[in-house]
Amino acid sequence: MFLDVTRRRNPAFIEAAVELQQAGSIPAGSYVLDLDTIAANARAFVAEADRLRLTTFAMTKQVGRNPELLDTLRDAGIGEFVAVDMAGARRIHASGHRVGHVGHLVQVPRAEAEAAAALDPSYWTVFSDEKAREAAAAASRAGRSQKLLARIHAEGDTFYQGHEGGFEAAGICAVADRLDALDSAEFAGLTTFPALLFDATAKDVRPTPNLSTLACAAQALATTGRTSIEINAPGTTSTAVSPLLADAGATQVEPGHGLTGTTPLHAVRDLVEEPAALYVTEVSHQYGGRAFVFGGGFYIDPVFPDYEVHALVGREGHIDALRDVTAAIPPPGAIDYYGQLHDTDARAGDTAVFGFRIQAFFRRAFVVPVRGVRSGRPEVAGIWTSDGERAAWPL
Repeated sequence: MFLDVTRRRNPAFIEAAVELQQAGSIPAGSYVLDLDTIAANARAFVAEADRLRLTTFAMTKQVGRNPELLDTLRDAGIGEFVAVDMAGARRIHASGHRVGHVGHLVQVPRAEAEAAAALDPSYWTVFSDEKAREAAAAASRAGRSQKLLARIHAEGDTFYQGHEGGFEAAGICAVADRLDALDSAEFAGLTTFPALLFDATAKDVRPTPNLSTLACAAQALATTGRTSIEINAPGTTSTAVSPLLADAGATQVEPGHGLTGTTPLHAVRDLVEEPAALYVTEVSHQYGGRAFVFGGGFYIDPVFPDYEVHALVGREGHIDALRDVTAAIPPPGAIDYYGQLHDTDARAGDTAVFGFRIQAFFRRAFVVPVRGVRSGRPEVAGIWTSDGERAAWPL
């Protein structure tokens, strides 16, 4: 879905990826990141967020939590990061960066509450009184107080399957009082997910009912005197939707794909952010008129209806020398040992470049940040596992 827009808006990135992969600098089966473009995207996002008085936390699960990327985002003005789970929180902290938000989308397991508290997160989301008590007790043992965000829901709200949970929004005033009554914790605000979703028919981003739920809960809290609370409203975040979120009362935004120019809106409209993520692999062998390419990262985030997948294939770095071919990837329930190209001309060792919404933390692909694309002197800035460990490659 993002191959065409990348070829049009950031062709030098594709050329650099092919050249570096052919030179042996990028392993087959790698998520490749254009650090120059990500930095420019982040600066643009922060400028708009600051104008709207929105606090920015960067979501890093999609791009693998590697320290080169975290450093790039920090230098571009994003000082705190979202940890979607404890594995991400540990990696962010170990890299010397601040955990801005933990516990959302994935709650902190009971046995890891003390480890989470030791990371000193700015905000910790809880879905229930039980989880709030665990967070407060862990913060107390760590000798600190923890700001808690309450995840809420109301009838008619939208959730991805398997993401459901939270407090009933109608009882938010009592929830806030209960969280404030905990030792070493305080009620700090509200959150939901997703606050926005892409409408494939309209080709635009629309608020979900959840955003109204946040606004109604905030109004209820205001009647009790709670007027200075945080409203955390993640989902499909880019500079283009930041005014919508600010107008709805949001105070915190969490760009992820927005920083790599790969939200659904980026696929149908040229936004400020440019595309900065590719899946790069190589041809292994031919069989039955198809070229098989190494897998490891073939998970296409299903935000669009099914579409025909394409790849650019070849050995020459110039964009016009690469063949545009259709491809087939394994279904989500299968192990992605290989993808397949409908390309009888492909030779073993050819580079294959794909453009789709990556989710690095969910796959076993390498993550390879590249700097210098914009200056014409691209170089690999390190090779990392999807969890942020430096990869032992090549042996």
